[in-house]
Amino acid sequence: MKPMCEKVIPSGNSSWRFVKYELPNIDFNWHYHPEYEICLTLNSKGLRYVGDNIEEYFGADLVLVGPNMPHTWHTEENEDGSIQRVYVAQIPKLWLDSLVTEHPEFSSLQSMLALSSRGLLFGKECTEKAIALFSSMETADPFTRFVKLMHLFNLMSLDVRVTTLSSSFFTFGNRTDIGIDKLDRVIEFIYNNFDRAIYANELAEIAHMSTNHFHRFFKKRTERTLTTFINQLRIGKACKLLINSNHPISVISDKCGFNNTSNFNRQFLSIKGNTPSAFRKSIKVKHVLS
Repeated sequence: MKPMCEKVIPSGNSSWRFVKYELPNIDFNWHYHPEYEICLTLNSKGLRYVGDNIEEYFGADLVLVGPNMPHTWHTEENEDGSIQRVYVAQIPKLWLDSLVTEHPEFSSLQSMLALSSRGLLFGKECTEKAIALFSSMETADPFTRFVKLMHLFNLMSLDVRVTTLSSSFFTFGNRTDIGIDKLDRVIEFIYNNFDRAIYANELAEIAHMSTNHFHRFFKKRTERTLTTFINQLRIGKACKLLINSNHPISVISDKCGFNNTSNFNRQFLSIKGNTPSAFRKSIKVKHVLS
């Protein structure tokens, strides 16, 4: 089966992506991406696929997958109906590689990152410590989350029980995926036009798809709906304006492409957990205290 190329979009105000999944089961999704990926799977048992390695796993499972290595996990629902949790960190290759090559403090990561091209499985003690780190990342601000990511990389690099997964002769040569080019064009258009109404049919035309096919394509590639993606982008832009300008909230709403202030307030509260005015006040308080 040909793996699908996944488009990874960094978390807000971050250079990398952090996400926590809570699922009844993990569907088979054979894919790859140019980023490094740390995956911590909890409260589940099933099959782990990395390159040409297929193994059963259960309980806490911590794996580092290198860039462009096809991988997936696959589980059935737990017998007791409990939710399965997965923490994922996806780190751009160029960004991480430059940190390692330009700063001697990161040189200890070089051999681990090189071996990650085969997929790395970490020992029980390392995995248990990773659970605490990932859990604490959930509520951390972007800077603290970055520090914890570096702590996690250091922890993994010191693990003496780490083992490789895929064989040394496995190669995945066909990494061309026309879908990723289409998605890049669509996302570029969204970034350049987020301040106005954007319609699915015009994006579908860019991707040379029907509108219904485009919605399915976008959701599968980005793991979010088109509406959610656009709203998250607009709210991210709004946060920058709330921090760096004195524009009234109604003006910021217009600048970020929302059709009215009430909708802007509702979407902001849903994504950020507070209103635009409360967000702006909290930033001012932080500046005063600092």
